[in-house]
Amino acid sequence: MSEDTATVTHTFLMDAGRWTFQGTWMERNHEPIVIRGRTLVAWSCDQWFTMATKLLFPEDSSVARQGTPEIILQYRGRLGHDDQRYTFVLKHSQLGQVEGEGWIGPESIVQRFWVVGDRERRSGFETIHQITDNRYRLSSGIMSDHYLLNTMEATLERQPH
Repeated sequence: MSEDTATVTHTFLMDAGRWTFQGTWMERNHEPIVIRGRTLVAWSCDQWFTMATKLLFPEDSSVARQGTPEIILQYRGRLGHDDQRYTFVLKHSQLGQVEGEGWIGPESIVQRFWVVGDRERRSGFETIHQITDNRYRLSSGIMSDHYLLNTMEATLERQPH
């Protein structure tokens, strides 16, 4: 496929659906933690999307022992006029109010975000790379100022309707 004829055929985010994921969460000075979760994507007829994600940590993990057995993310966003860029707001159970932007490329969806009014200057990124129509690979990280706080790697799988 040439660069000028690249078409976007993503199913994650671009189509309504249910996704599960499994992967690894890593924090500075801690062992990697196996995580699992699920995501629900819905679309309205006026190009607004909602996405709800729940990350679940094992009870014996360092994150769960700190009182965080799960992280919940609630997105609301809108595609731009070119259908390749979008903006979103996010309610993050750990970070609070978040804003962000995303770019939809031929093989991946990349988004960055920042915590609104945050003294710690926390921000983050996600790259969601398409493997097949029903499988994606996610890589993400959250930073405070110039330091990486945590990263996550996971495989997302689309669930049958």
